[in-house]
Amino acid sequence: MKYDQCKTCRRLGQKLFLKGERCFSPKCALLRRAYAPGLQKKRKGGNPSAYKKSLNEKQSLKKWYGVSERQFKRYVTETLEKMGKVENVSNELIKRLEQRLDNVIFRMGFAKSRVMARQLVSHGYFLVNGKPVNIASYSVKKDDVISIKANKRDKGVFKDLVVDLKKKETPIWIVLNKEKLEGKIAGSATVDEVKPPAEISTIFEFYSR
Repeated sequence: MKYDQCKTCRRLGQKLFLKGERCFSPKCALLRRAYAPGLQKKRKGGNPSAYKKSLNEKQSLKKWYGVSERQFKRYVTETLEKMGKVENVSNELIKRLEQRLDNVIFRMGFAKSRVMARQLVSHGYFLVNGKPVNIASYSVKKDDVISIKANKRDKGVFKDLVVDLKKKETPIWIVLNKEKLEGKIAGSATVDEVKPPAEISTIFEFYSR
């Protein structure tokens, strides 16, 4: 699984930070082998086609959030249906992706990667408004409060959490209570704040073909 994550970044030619802290270290595979897997290091390629570019952008964003093709396509198509009904469709797509529970757990600093966050959610580590939720794609809303179950706080995975959270900066749309180990959704994410590793307009073009 880890090897596949490294190959994904190499194939797309950019860091997607799929392995948490390792991606910031010299062990990052993209630093050591800054070329696509296989024999592509030896190939001389020209400029990618418009289709190839939009495909790569789509893959980058999809892999960044760790969602399946089916889920990602649904997010995009449902967002496109709001064209003309919302002020900014790019913000709308990012908002939908960012408000996934697994992503929120990652943004709060309760997990070192989205992969880890998704595993913790599926194993029932968290509460939303005091009720257990184990669905990674669960969509949080403004004023929702996300917390760690009391009987899970002493688990090894959270051993250094209090120390790690002291240096954690959360997005402005999340209010994190570092003492209570809970966060409140205060708004929604925007493209400018998130700075996704993809050009959103080309992703819309890809699914509009």
